[in-house]
Amino acid sequence: MHERPSADRRRVVITGIGVQAPGGNGTEAFWDLLTSGRTATGPITLFDPAPFRSRIAAECAFDPAAAGLTPREVRRLDRAAQLALVSAREALRDSGLTADDVPPERMGVAIGTAVGATTGLEEEYVVLSDSGREWLVDPAYGVPHLYGHFVPSSIAAELARDAGAEGPAAVVSTGCTSGIDAVGHARELIAEGSADVVITGGTDAPVTPIAVACFDAIKATSPRNDDAAHASRPFDRSRNGFVLAEGAAVLVLEEYEHARRRGARVHAEIAGFASRCNAFHMTGLRPDGAEMAAAVDAALDRARLDAEDVDYVNAHGSGTRQNDLHETAAFKRSLKEHAYRVPISSIKSMIGHSLGAIGSLEIAACALAIEHGVVPPTANLHTPDPDCDLDYVPLTARELRVSAALTVGSGFGGFQSAMVLTDPGRRAAA
Repeated sequence: MHERPSADRRRVVITGIGVQAPGGNGTEAFWDLLTSGRTATGPITLFDPAPFRSRIAAECAFDPAAAGLTPREVRRLDRAAQLALVSAREALRDSGLTADDVPPERMGVAIGTAVGATTGLEEEYVVLSDSGREWLVDPAYGVPHLYGHFVPSSIAAELARDAGAEGPAAVVSTGCTSGIDAVGHARELIAEGSADVVITGGTDAPVTPIAVACFDAIKATSPRNDDAAHASRPFDRSRNGFVLAEGAAVLVLEEYEHARRRGARVHAEIAGFASRCNAFHMTGLRPDGAEMAAAVDAALDRARLDAEDVDYVNAHGSGTRQNDLHETAAFKRSLKEHAYRVPISSIKSMIGHSLGAIGSLEIAACALAIEHGVVPPTANLHTPDPDCDLDYVPLTARELRVSAALTVGSGFGGFQSAMVLTDPGRRAAA
C-alpha cells in the first residue's frame, strides 16, 4: 500500500449535474434510461452511412433551439459545444449557484473532448472543397466562426463566458479518457485552492463520416447493422466492437465547505483520482491490465479507501475483446478477491461510446448511483465471455446502497484513468 496522502487538502463535491445523452435529454431522462436497461443505439441518421462497414451509432435527439440556444449560438457553435453549453446550464440550475455565491475569479472551467469541433470542421471542408473536388480551398466561403472550430479551447471559453467564470479555464484532450481526466483536473484546481467552483465534464459529437471512416479502418466498431439496438455487448462472448456515440455531461464541482455554507445539495464527493499511461502501443493494451490497476490503486490511496470499501465499479466496458480482457485482469489485480464480489457494469452497453464525453457521463452515473442506491446494468449481456468471470450485472439494474463507487477509463495512446466517488456523509459517519 502506498503512503496515504495528507488529509488536509480541500474536499471536492459535486453539486450540479447536466446531461445530454442518447435516449433522452437531461439528467432525469439519462438516469431513467440507465436504470431501465434500455438501449439508445440505432441506425445512423445524421448522414447517409451506406458506404461504411459500421452504420450504427447512439445519437442524441438534440434540438438546439428547443434546448434554449439562440439562432446566433446555433450558428456560432459546433454541435459538441452546443451539447456542452446546454448541459452546463442544466448543471448550474441543479447546483442552485447564483452570482452572489462565488466571485467570478474563483470559478473555473475544465472541459474534456477527444475530437473537438469535428462536426463543424467536416461540414465546412465539404463546402470549401466543393465536396472534395477542389484541392486548394477558398476560405472566403467559410462561416465567420470557422477559426473557433479549429481551436478546441473555444469550448471552454464559451462555457466560461456563459457562466461568467473568470478563473482557470482549460480543455483536456486525452482521447477516450478526456471526460474523466477533465474532472480530475477540475478537482485538483479546487483541492489546491486555485478555485472554489469549477464547471467541468466532457463533450463530443463524433458521429460524422470522417470519424466513422477512421474507426471502420481499424475495425474497432461493431458491424451489427441488422440489430443496432443490441450491438453494444460489453463482456459478452458475441461482442464484435463498440458503438460510436455522441453526448455531453457537465458537473459543477465545489469545495465542500463552500457548498455546505450555502446549503447546497451534494450528489457525491470526488475522493480520489489518478491516471497512468502504458507507453506500449497507440491502440493496443497489455493483457495483464497493470497500468489500469496502478491507476485504481493510486485513486483508492488518495481517497484513503481499501479495495473492500468499493461498492460498485463503473467499467470502461467498450465492447471489444481486447478491452474486456484487459479490464477484467486489471480489476483482479487491483481489487484482489473483492473483484469477484463487487458489482461491475458498463453503461456503454446502453448509450454507446462517446469518446471524450463518456468519462464524464460515467461519473454522472456513479454520482446518481450513490444518490439513488441503484446500480445500472450491463445491457445485452446474455452469454458472458468465460474469460470475463466477474459480476458484470447482466441486463437488470440492481438496488444497492453505494457508499463508494469506482469509475475507470481507457484510451488510445495507452491512457488509463480511475476516479473514486463517495457518499458525502461517509467521512462524517466514519
